[in-house]
Amino acid sequence: MNKLLYIKSVWQEALSDRVFRIKTLITLILLALVLFLLANFLAYNERRLGFTLNDPFLSSFNPVDLTWLTFILIYLGLITALVFLTFHPARMLTALQSYTLISALRIITIYFLPLNAPVQIIPLTDPFVEFFGGGTTLLRDLFFSGHTSTMFLFFLTAKSKKLKVVFLICTFLVASFVLLQHVHYTIDVLAAPFFAYTSYRISRLINKKRVKNNS
Repeated sequence: MNKLLYIKSVWQEALSDRVFRIKTLITLILLALVLFLLANFLAYNERRLGFTLNDPFLSSFNPVDLTWLTFILIYLGLITALVFLTFHPARMLTALQSYTLISALRIITIYFLPLNAPVQIIPLTDPFVEFFGGGTTLLRDLFFSGHTSTMFLFFLTAKSKKLKVVFLICTFLVASFVLLQHVHYTIDVLAAPFFAYTSYRISRLINKKRVKNNS
């Protein structure tokens, strides 16, 4: 069967389930709301008073600029995950719900832990956003690492064992890169997978009823 026809078929089957339709609609609304709140909160957070952590690991080496490598991995991972999830509506729903929860948890944790950027930080400026103009480089969206948690979420939602291995390696690389660039404290990166896994498990509980053949 043609891949596009297959995708159309599985989504028609999934959306024929009223519960799935309602959950998808609610999830998309909440995701849009949380991302809007997160964007505004992070801009506000850059102006807040915060505190600096003493990180012995970061203090042991000078930062290295790995911006391009980091974003190449992130964007390739994002595209790969979205292509894969398109074939699996139930997993797509779980991924969107998990990402919504991760974003909400980031607002909460950053609010209660207003950290200053590491002293020797090399700002992680999105080269694609910068190329097209606009956008502000954030320095204090620190606890916890959004890039690391998102990549780990791709690992959790992948179905293929080979894809899981790829995403796990990418998670390790992205985590290493943001540390080598002093973009995050060590605790930020270590905590990220735990928050991603917690969000994923909550989403799985919400979706106990699986869509047949698409989980």
